[in-house]
Amino acid sequence: MFDIGFSELMVIAVVALVVIGPERLPKVARTLGHLFGRMQRYVNDVKADITREMQLEELRKLQSEMEQTARSIETSVNQELRTAEDELNKIGREAEAAMDPAATPATPQTLPGAEASRDAGAVVADQQLPLDLGKTTTAPAPHDEKPA
Repeated sequence: MFDIGFSELMVIAVVALVVIGPERLPKVARTLGHLFGRMQRYVNDVKADITREMQLEELRKLQSEMEQTARSIETSVNQELRTAEDELNKIGREAEAAMDPAATPATPQTLPGAEASRDAGAVVADQQLPLDLGKTTTAPAPHDEKPA
């Protein structure tokens, strides 16, 4: 900070010894050391506060950039979704127009042993087959009975 060499420090020490005196010089030096330490802590605190504020400002800039990017992505996704929805609606309207409302609806093919359900378009089975889970039934063993 200040460009003070060893020779300048020796001159200051000799002048302080002559002016202050040998009895009060240690007390003055201790007080100056405490004041110098306080000054250094204060300067370090100010530097840390400035650094912290600069980092916070950078984070705020990054946050605003991310929010702006997120908004632009959201806008483009919403626009693409609207475009796809409009195209699907157009295809649906064309399909409805192509269908002849007077024609009878085609019946779905039925499988043997099954009945077609028109509501859900699913096939429901007429018969329920028993489930064989590997259980075997055995007839009771005949008892050895002696006639009385």
